[in-house]
Amino acid sequence: MQTLKFVLIGFIVLSFMFVSCASARHSINASIPETAPVKTAASGYPESSSTPQKIRPDVPSSPELILGRGSIGSEKLAEFLLIVNPEIDEPFAYDFARMYVEEAAAEGVNHDIAFSQMCLETGFLAFGGMVKPDMNNFCGLGAIGPGYEGESFPSPQIGIRAQIQHLKAYATEEPPKQTLVDPRYRLVRYGSAPTIYGLAGSWASDREYGKKIKNILDNLYAVAYGS
Repeated sequence: MQTLKFVLIGFIVLSFMFVSCASARHSINASIPETAPVKTAASGYPESSSTPQKIRPDVPSSPELILGRGSIGSEKLAEFLLIVNPEIDEPFAYDFARMYVEEAAAEGVNHDIAFSQMCLETGFLAFGGMVKPDMNNFCGLGAIGPGYEGESFPSPQIGIRAQIQHLKAYATEEPPKQTLVDPRYRLVRYGSAPTIYGLAGSWASDREYGKKIKNILDNLYAVAYGS
């Protein structure tokens, strides 16, 4: 019952964040170019005080560094996605989560972070903004306003790969290991945002962007380790 209660609380918290998803767009615009200075965790983006309490004391802290290895397996990622959006085709959800784990591992990016960013940007694959499902754009790449609805990719896997490569560009100066598919890779100031908090004001104009990713991460960890 305690686990179920947390899931319901987490659902309410995450649903509230859906309202903000449309504003968390990629920020290549006149006021905040992608090469603009960014803020890191040390510059004033602490953990959100609204993060739900974890239901067990042994639940590890969710990550903040973009580079690294994720802790949540693909099955748990898929289950988390399906809890919040049960309209998703279940086999697709499991295959989709597996692709995040594999693509992130190929580039040394934490797949928990990449997956949580996708949840924020797409409203847990509900979409509803400028980016449409058939664009396979899971992180708002190039979606900056009318006439700039975002990049399109030929498959979900390539769309995920582009997101991973873009995250890696922010986190390090090390080039991608796989063939470059991110059309906006060269717009990034490489290594300028090693943590999720540095994505606020750079990847997205929303200054709460990193905190929102962190909130999803905390919910993900609590559900995954508490079930």
